[in-house]
Amino acid sequence: MRNGSYARLTDRGSVFINGAEAEAFLQNIITTDMGRVVSSGAGFGALLSPQGKILFDFLVFAAEDGFLFDLPRALVADFLKRMTLYRLRAKVGIADRSESDQVVAFWGGDVPPAIAGVVAADPRLPALGYRAIVPVETSLAVAGYDEATEADYHAWRTGLTVPEGGRDFPFGDAFPHDVDMDDLGGLDFRKGCYVGQEIVSRMEHRGTARRRAVAIAGESALPPPGTPIEADGKPLGALGGTAGQAGIGLIRLDRAKRALDQGMPVTAGGVPLSITLPAFAKFDWPGDGGESDA
Repeated sequence: MRNGSYARLTDRGSVFINGAEAEAFLQNIITTDMGRVVSSGAGFGALLSPQGKILFDFLVFAAEDGFLFDLPRALVADFLKRMTLYRLRAKVGIADRSESDQVVAFWGGDVPPAIAGVVAADPRLPALGYRAIVPVETSLAVAGYDEATEADYHAWRTGLTVPEGGRDFPFGDAFPHDVDMDDLGGLDFRKGCYVGQEIVSRMEHRGTARRRAVAIAGESALPPPGTPIEADGKPLGALGGTAGQAGIGLIRLDRAKRALDQGMPVTAGGVPLSITLPAFAKFDWPGDGGESDA
């Protein structure tokens, strides 16, 4: 048996939403199909602005008599406030459990981690392994997994080109298609209306998404997140998170395709780069490398 790794993700918080109307309440607000969360145990999604931009991205788990959200700890208070605003008279309870819960990632192992608590396969990508939300006092010593660091986990995630809000893109600035949520199972196009749904649906059906998260490899260690990615001095996008020479970039595919077709060197902070599409991507390079204003 091959041992995997685990890491407590101290920058993640936990919010519990329950009540008789919790599933219907969430179904009408977030991008995730809550029916699939109930049937599979976990889902990936976001809460969008009315303009279709990502305000929060998260994993959501079926738990006890409700749902547990795994999201950036720094945004928990804002998430609670936003959910309370949308709740109106719905029979729903909303509670911050960040102090009593810990979020743990398990990856690279051959078997599911046997740990008490809420555990599910990461719904974004099988290679990400498993995610758990367990009481803070729970021992994380699990057969088949060795302790690692948060940095190790994020290096693994970055190598798989799976973007995460607050690390690879700023909240309030990106559409779900920009960060590949459509190909990572974070959008449902059949469940009906939710906040921002009209914009997202239009981008999907018109095929107008041009900015995408892609895999970046540098000839040397990559510069910090936010560094512009350029070709011949012209902007293509910006770096997200990095791990040594590997990184995630948010770029305009049309502009990058034209630069690559013309043999222009692509750089970030003076470091020469290569760009490839994620292995999971269903999207492709534009056929003609032409630009769009989308």
